Amino acid sequence: MSNSPLATVTQISPNKNSPRNHKIDRITIHCFVGQVTARRGCEVFQPSSKKASCNYVVGYDGSIGLCVDEGDRSWCSSSSANDNRAVTIETASDNKHPYSVTEKAYAALLDLVTDICRRNGAKKLLWLGDKDKTLSYTLKDGEMVMTVHRWFANKACPGDYLYERHGEIAAEVTRRLEGEDDEMLTYEQWKVYMTQYRKELQDNDSGDWSEENRQWAVEKGLMAGNGTTVDGEPNMMWEDFLTREQNVTVDKRLYTLIMAEVKKLLDDHDKAIRADISDIVAEAVARALEQAKQQ
Repeated sequence: MSNSPLATVTQISPNKNSPRNHKIDRITIHCFVGQVTARRGCEVFQPSSKKASCNYVVGYDGSIGLCVDEGDRSWCSSSSANDNRAVTIETASDNKHPYSVTEKAYAALLDLVTDICRRNGAKKLLWLGDKDKTLSYTLKDGEMVMTVHRWFANKACPGDYLYERHGEIAAEVTRRLEGEDDEMLTYEQWKVYMTQYRKELQDNDSGDWSEENRQWAVEKGLMAGNGTTVDGEPNMMWEDFLTREQNVTVDKRLYTLIMAEVKKLLDDHDKAIRADISDIVAEAVARALEQAKQQ
């Protein structure tokens, strides 16, 4: 099972069962009871003493965090049977009735639920609005169904704000799924797949031909990577795309490195010679920058 490429934060909770014992055919949306970011929401579920978790957290700002892999069962709905079948989503909310969520959180929630359904082969999301009817319903091929925490415990979750919008959520997600042409990707689908593709590039895979250059760049501090890989090594993401922001950052590091070496050179000569060398270096740098502008 894959995880959503919409998640920009990953903090896996120890509170889970791996793997889940049933295929995914339910969506269970919860209210977090707090206007948190996805990162903060995931942090809450990190201590094993919490004895709770979820698959995803949607932040008040629209951020999405992965807390438990979709292939694993989260501890979220006070029901092992439900959590083994459902992708559970904690959504940032107010901390009192009706536990409202922000527009950004709601929009991100719709995107996330659509992506979950799509990747798990669903073309239709159902909200039947009744516990007994839902749990006894035999799903048809391409269907998924929504459940709620309050059906399995004496809780208000997901709060009336989201509960009253479950029909709307199911209808909108189904509209999006049914409107997708199997032969033509929508822009939103393309972004999802492009994000997933880039994640596949963001590791330490690289060609032998560049080994010497890569080692030099790391030793000189030009490349720092981002985070670590599963084996604890710095994640250099060698095959990923280089943005203009990243490019100018590397350029600045190289410039700083050159000027530091120039300073060492100047410090090794007397004052008169230093002045001459300084003028030569300044002119050389100016020419190089001018040539760069023209290219």
